Amino acid sequence: MADTDFDVIVIGAGPGGYVAAIRAAQLGLKTACVESRETLGGTCLNVGCIPSKALLHASELFEEANHGTLAKWGVKVGHVELDLEAMHGGRREAVKGLTGGVEFLFKKNKVTWLKGHARFTAKDSIDVAGTAYRAKNFVIATGSSVTPLPGVEIDQERIVDSTGALELPQVPKRLVVIGGGVIGLELGSVWRRLGAEVVVVEFLDQILPGMDGEIRKEANKIFRKQGFEIRTSTKVTGAERKGDGVILTVEPAAGGAAETIEADVVLVSIGRRPNTEGLDLDKAGVAINKRGQIEVDHEFRTGVEGVYAIGDVTPGPMLAHKAEDEGIAVAEILAGQIGIVNHEVIPSVVYTYPEIAAVGRSEEEAKADGFEVKVGKFPMLANSRAKTNRDTDGFVKVVADARTDRVLGVHIIASVAGTMIAQAAQAMEFGATSEDIAYTCHAHPTHSEAIKEAAMAVSGKPIHI
Repeated sequence: MADTDFDVIVIGAGPGGYVAAIRAAQLGLKTACVESRETLGGTCLNVGCIPSKALLHASELFEEANHGTLAKWGVKVGHVELDLEAMHGGRREAVKGLTGGVEFLFKKNKVTWLKGHARFTAKDSIDVAGTAYRAKNFVIATGSSVTPLPGVEIDQERIVDSTGALELPQVPKRLVVIGGGVIGLELGSVWRRLGAEVVVVEFLDQILPGMDGEIRKEANKIFRKQGFEIRTSTKVTGAERKGDGVILTVEPAAGGAAETIEADVVLVSIGRRPNTEGLDLDKAGVAINKRGQIEVDHEFRTGVEGVYAIGDVTPGPMLAHKAEDEGIAVAEILAGQIGIVNHEVIPSVVYTYPEIAAVGRSEEEAKADGFEVKVGKFPMLANSRAKTNRDTDGFVKVVADARTDRVLGVHIIASVAGTMIAQAAQAMEFGATSEDIAYTCHAHPTHSEAIKEAAMAVSGKPIHI
């Protein structure tokens, strides 16, 4: 086989692409991965989930010290000072370590890194930086990018996207976040903790679209208590740079009189769109739908023999761990094995404080799908570990099928909700009933006991409320 011929070429080295490439190589397939960035890992590792979590953690530590939380525990630290550059340094260090780790794994598993942009020249060949490459199979894993907002031009100085919001050289006095979704609330949380006044402008009538209704209402209450100004049912119609600031023009989503909002920095965070432009998909015969996504079947086939797609470029939630699981599954399929992803059980997490996590159907979705449901809720205020730690905001909600008791969804607001949700996902993967969870012994005292009690509440028998 020539140096330019491969069993598999993966296009994109994000969480889905690099995992697919490594797994395919482990299974004995001659594998290459195309990536144009200087480092591997895609949006998530370079400018997304990893650097944002570094800043979230650092800003939590600052807030604990600066706002007296540590003092209430008897830890007196005196005058607290922010070294923002050092905080950014910690973020960069985390990114460098993890992206370098992926490059090491490529070398270890003999994955060839093709540096540049890929474009199809036929269904079995691509061009990368002027060189032609052929493969028996291609996996498109090009991910997604920020959705632009008409009338608001990003300059990465005063009007930024999520990438620019990670790089702000100083704490803005007033930050306006356009979009009340996951990314906007997480990055808004970072800068609020560091001292910014944060205003969230959301077109819909509630923040966190798509999540369980009770979770959305509780989150709205908690964020307002923390100092967020949240303006729902509000449409942004324009943004104008004015000196060292920005003037936003907004109006009611349902129509009405316009008004202006002044900000030092504006973060545009209204969602993401699939990266399909520039691939010359038509030359491979691959079509995209009205949303710019590549439709696939349950084995990630695009409809063109030998061309597969995974991750954000396909329909479904745009989550790194979904892409990773699909990457493993598609590699195993290409190696003649069985690769499966249960798309009914994909957890999602909002890394604010407290964290918000969900898996499965919301109560509204379950009812819309024709289920008669029973619901169990348990407040973190009644959980002994949460009370001891003084982090009692939130609750656990279990949605179960009233006929079979099978768990349809679990929704959590808690300081460690992102960790807690794994238990719920695993239980649902095995088809657990609420009774299964209720009769599983949980260690005491732990936050996870709230899941047990919420499951007990489904049948009306929680102990501590």
